[in-house]
Amino acid sequence: MFKILITDKLAQEGIDLLKTIDGVEPVVKTGISEDELAQIIGEYDGLIIRSGTKVTEKVLENPGKLKGVARAGVGVDNIDIPAATRKGVIVMNTPGGNTLSAAEHTMALMLALSRNVVPACNSLKAGAWDRKKYMGNQLNNKVIGIIGLGRIGMAVVRMALGFNMKVLGYDPFAVPEDAKELGITIADDLEKIYKESDYISLHIPRNEQTANMIAAEQFKMMKPNARIVNCARGGIINEDDLYDALEAGTIAGAALDVFPKEPPENTRFQKVDSCLVTPHLGASTEEAQIEVAVEAAQILADAIMGGAVKNALNAPSMGAVPPIVMKYAELAERIGCVMSAITTGPVKAVEVQYRGSIAEKTVDIITTSFSIGFLQQHFDSQVNMVNVGLMAKERGISIDETKNAEAKDVASSFTAKVITDKMTRTITGTVFGENLLRIIEIDGFNVEVTPSGTLVIVFNDDKPGVIGDVGTVCGKHGINISTMGVGQKIKEQKAILAVSLDKQPEPKAEKELRELDFVNELYVCKLD
Repeated sequence: MFKILITDKLAQEGIDLLKTIDGVEPVVKTGISEDELAQIIGEYDGLIIRSGTKVTEKVLENPGKLKGVARAGVGVDNIDIPAATRKGVIVMNTPGGNTLSAAEHTMALMLALSRNVVPACNSLKAGAWDRKKYMGNQLNNKVIGIIGLGRIGMAVVRMALGFNMKVLGYDPFAVPEDAKELGITIADDLEKIYKESDYISLHIPRNEQTANMIAAEQFKMMKPNARIVNCARGGIINEDDLYDALEAGTIAGAALDVFPKEPPENTRFQKVDSCLVTPHLGASTEEAQIEVAVEAAQILADAIMGGAVKNALNAPSMGAVPPIVMKYAELAERIGCVMSAITTGPVKAVEVQYRGSIAEKTVDIITTSFSIGFLQQHFDSQVNMVNVGLMAKERGISIDETKNAEAKDVASSFTAKVITDKMTRTITGTVFGENLLRIIEIDGFNVEVTPSGTLVIVFNDDKPGVIGDVGTVCGKHGINISTMGVGQKIKEQKAILAVSLDKQPEPKAEKELRELDFVNELYVCKLD
């Protein structure tokens, strides 16, 4: 008998499903402490939680029979995934269950903003009857700019089309294949979204690239009648700049369902009539809670009973993979991270090539590792061996793989090439002595650098003093350079400088590096 412990309130439909599966016994124990959970967890084959239970390293110290943990929802901040991985416990979530709920909440906020629903309601309840004051706007024929064309973003697209809205879409990573078929106009850059949209809806993760990406400068680009809705992640919008823009009438309105810290610490919205706020209700519908409960129950039961493993957030054991292949897998994942950092624009094509002795091996794990590194910064949840294929497919990304056993410049190498609508990038790497990872070429520049720590890549004019000036800025800010590589294209008078640092530059240091007069492009990629 497989026993599954449920420690948070779960929709009854999920529990009922478990009861119908032969050989499975669900046990509900809500409100238990960390210590109690740690004591009893080893008696169960599976655990289903929501946001209340904390699956800590202490809880997982002696996992006993525990094979899997399923989160009925998307966020897994309350699960120590590295600890679970070390103990061989699969961690799963249910990312699709709240898609429609989050999309509908986006539309609800948009409609509420347009028709002044909240202030009009409060006014009437206070005894007023002021129809003129709360004159609204229709969604029909308005332009909605959707930033992020993943599952939820595309669901909002379909709903907006139902309101006869004109859809502008932008995704910093990749555009789904059916986007244009739906009639979406794909924007080449965010400025087009900001300048042309009557409504802007965010559906992207918060990371180093997207934190505070909409601030005072972006609000100034928007129409005076523009309204912005964020049901994605707090911190994508600079809140103080937003409230300043609303108070100044730079834009017409905003609706926030998410905040940098929840409950929010910045409560300036209390004094801004044109800002509508809700307490992170995107997934808070009865239907969504039923869906995630049923899905969590099903995927956990399947996994612990030896069936298919779905929505896993930590990679399973690799088994007997040759050490050199594992080293190339590590190299490929790091090259993927670097490629993601230096590549801009929606992806059109991705190619990887194996040359020399590595081409004679089974390389699936290497290609997959590159995909993980390349995709990770574009998703909130962890990308790994289990889910990377689905995530790439959702974004319309496929990887063409070629092998050539004939060596080129080194005995063995891995090359990745990414083509976007703005550029083509190539990176080649190798493993020296079966242990030393090196990047040996970037965009045709022969350059040797170790992909570790924080990697800074500078495309620059080929002139004296480059190394000295970069070293001076790093030294000024207490940053140690671990390895450095320089490459030149003498005829073009262009060069590249790639340095691995012992820590990530602070914004001030990065700004000083970017402002050096020889710098054409500068990218920072944190690898460790």
